[in-house]
Amino acid sequence: MTDDSELEGLDPFDLLDGEAARLDSHFAALPEAGWSRPSRCAGWSTREVLAHLLSSEDYNRACLDGQVRAFLGDLGARGATDLDSANALGVAELAGVGTGEMLDRWRQANAENRRGFRERGDGVIDSTVGEYPCRWQAFHLASELATHADDIGVPVRAEESGQRRAWRARFSRFALAEAKPDVVVRRTDALTSVSGEGVDVEVDDDQLVEGVAARLDDSSRVPPAARALLSTMG
Repeated sequence: MTDDSELEGLDPFDLLDGEAARLDSHFAALPEAGWSRPSRCAGWSTREVLAHLLSSEDYNRACLDGQVRAFLGDLGARGATDLDSANALGVAELAGVGTGEMLDRWRQANAENRRGFRERGDGVIDSTVGEYPCRWQAFHLASELATHADDIGVPVRAEESGQRRAWRARFSRFALAEAKPDVVVRRTDALTSVSGEGVDVEVDDDQLVEGVAARLDDSSRVPPAARALLSTMG
């Protein structure tokens, strides 16, 4: 099992609540024109990011209810063949739903699922890999919300940015070690050293977080081979 010492002292349920609240506030204040603004997710506008978040809550509910196998079977019956096609299907099926209704539905589903994860606490949930620690999944969900918040340009207050960067970097080291157990991940002063697959790279916290979430591109100073090593999204 992956060493989770990087996560000691962090409360994933509080982090999840905080990222959900940040997104909710942003969505609530978004003018009509803002919904069509492009996001960092290729081909998705802000509206489509919300649609993705809403559809993802169905998987979170299945994790809590122990129904992931049935959930995946239903996705397959509707035409999904992999994660990308499942995500695209979830967005497409909400194409005719108004943003106000989507936001209301996301708020309700997200709140219920966050409550369920918090209540499960140190127990386990169902997942695509079978039983999985609930706390770890809550970290993954908090990180996903944070990534999508960045994708659509949700502002972060200056007094929160340092703490937010710190927990995301700690989680990113854990997630990379979990996804790629043969890769060596070490913290060295203000940098993280990552070695594996014939590649050695040192990155700062921002590069690490972006790299693990597959958000580094050609404009970054990180070479393609190193970006591939850092990414856990594929």
